[in-house]
Amino acid sequence: MELIIDNLSKTYSNGIQALQNISLEIPTGMFGLLGPNGAGKSTLMRTIATLQDADSGSVFLGDIDVLKQKNELRKTLGYLPQQFGLYPKISAEVLLNHFAVLKGISNKGERNDLVKALLQKTNLYEVRKQNLKGFSGGMKQRFGIAQALLSNPKLLIVDEPTAGLDPLERNRFYNVLSELGEHTVVILSTHIVDDVKELCTNMAIINKGQVCLKGNPIQILESLKDRVYKKTIEKSELNIYKQNYKVISEKLFLGKPTIHVLSDVHPGDGFSLINAELEDVYFSELFKNTNLKRN
Repeated sequence: MELIIDNLSKTYSNGIQALQNISLEIPTGMFGLLGPNGAGKSTLMRTIATLQDADSGSVFLGDIDVLKQKNELRKTLGYLPQQFGLYPKISAEVLLNHFAVLKGISNKGERNDLVKALLQKTNLYEVRKQNLKGFSGGMKQRFGIAQALLSNPKLLIVDEPTAGLDPLERNRFYNVLSELGEHTVVILSTHIVDDVKELCTNMAIINKGQVCLKGNPIQILESLKDRVYKKTIEKSELNIYKQNYKVISEKLFLGKPTIHVLSDVHPGDGFSLINAELEDVYFSELFKNTNLKRN
């Protein structure tokens, strides 16, 4: 199974071009869609999930024309949006059972078996009798995945699923998604680089409604081999370095900025060569895109 997106565009009534000729081929497995807030990720996810229309372009999941056969796509779609509501005074088991009824699973025995299996898969079985108001953010996200899997989807879309989760909950969520990606097209839309680094065999970076880069993360990292340098500087020097170097990122270390710069030759001046990380790829693409817009 493969999701094919071809020249997809969307402009809102206020004139914002949310998507500009997006083209992607997404195979079975975990696919990371990386980009800053406002890049167009959620617009793309909502369009694929048939929640809004595109202005032009096409989307196919196998033989299903997603933009024209919306009901067919919905039968095989699992969707976990960035924000979703839950009934706080209902237990996880009861609510998931209710969702299963709405999905058309009428046989009680089959439905009970499915609910049990999904609660176990998402590590929620031990708290199945607990009301959802007592769930942590990570537990709610895992419940969201459970309801998204009720129809055994061929396409699963998760939009910013780990934002606000602590490291332990994030790792639990990673484990659930990783298992799902073995047999399903899973699109992980996020602005958190570690999500993509940990989970995805294919990825794309999107910014200002355009695809900046796409491919395998390991192969993409090769493009920055021996080109990223690091230096710790004084805060007062930061603007000077930004004027003289391609500063792609900055972090505070012991109160001082540590900058990463992109250069084809050793910049000297106390810089040290480092192994590029996926975060460096991400920031270098945003740096490039920002400067193209300015010019």
